[in-house]
Amino acid sequence: LPIVLGVALVCFLLVHIAPGDPLVSVLPPDASQALAEQMRKEYGFDRPLPVQFGIWLWKALHGDLGTSIASGRSVTEEVSRAVGNTVMLAVVASLIGFIFGLMFGIFAGYFRDTWIARLVTTISITGVSMPHYWLGMVLVIVFSVILGWLPAVGAGPGGCACDWAHIQHLILPAVTMSVIPMGIVTRTVRALVGDLLSQEFVLALRAKGLSELRI
Repeated sequence: LPIVLGVALVCFLLVHIAPGDPLVSVLPPDASQALAEQMRKEYGFDRPLPVQFGIWLWKALHGDLGTSIASGRSVTEEVSRAVGNTVMLAVVASLIGFIFGLMFGIFAGYFRDTWIARLVTTISITGVSMPHYWLGMVLVIVFSVILGWLPAVGAGPGGCACDWAHIQHLILPAVTMSVIPMGIVTRTVRALVGDLLSQEFVLALRAKGLSELRI
């Protein structure tokens, strides 16, 4: 709760610290001073900042996030339209990161002290250290601008469907978001597999003649 309150307060203050008047996007260029004052009163900009924040917070706690100045629609409606794409992106990116992280971690743990393990370790460290925004721009430049294979922006045609038109819009952001979880899973699984294979019972199974696949 303190974090949520702090984020809300910072975002609220940033709107007022930013240069310009937020009512400029609502009022016509030739608006009179009287109309500007009327709109300022309707939006509550004539009240002190603590009062404005308190009113906004009270309404937000009751599910009223206000009306978008840009579109004129409810902010709750605007946010809910993007929730589906956000959840889909999060699920796909998590699956990619988990599957490839598990695969890389098993290989690195099994073939430890080899070039395979060193390569996988390098990939995992790079993935954890690489900023999302930088990787996203690089992928867009390579696969959208240079090669022209995938779209650079958008979520595909209207609605949610599992067809190529939607999947190709999902590939670049999902891969970008999966890199850090993949690196974390790879390093964790690598350590676990390496520790497990160094146990005495594994040595005993090998001494009994069991194949590596059975072990």
